[in-house]
Amino acid sequence: MYTQKFNVIGISMRTTNENGQSGKDIPALWNKFFSEAVGEKIPNKISQDIICMYTDYEKDHTKPYTTIIGCVVNNLEVIPEGMIAKTIEGIQYQTFTAKGNLAEGAVYNEWMKIWDSNLNRTFTTDFEVYGEKAQNREDAEVPIYIAIQ
Repeated sequence: MYTQKFNVIGISMRTTNENGQSGKDIPALWNKFFSEAVGEKIPNKISQDIICMYTDYEKDHTKPYTTIIGCVVNNLEVIPEGMIAKTIEGIQYQTFTAKGNLAEGAVYNEWMKIWDSNLNRTFTTDFEVYGEKAQNREDAEVPIYIAIQ
């Protein structure tokens, strides 16, 4: 499903990895997603998976980018106020899997490996999928899709 074109509706913010800013901003966005029950307000969902997307990169992972947390929908006809829509084109991805305790930084640790790798990244749209295997936060599996050339 995630290698084909798909649509996401969710909430977003602009952030950067510089000076650890994303380490404050992204958890705050997750908190808002759950505390305001954003997932329940998204129309036309086709999955219960939560998508955390990184897009609109200014240059690469060291510069500002947009983070979107939302759900996959079958169309973009209704976008609730305060939310954003994004279409993910079916492009080539390298997939990584973060495994372990989400509260102890399992996903962040996997990103550190990605940042240190020599992948030929396009810096278009990368995303994580929080599906059934992420329900147990202490022993989760979260696939991370990295856009590559």
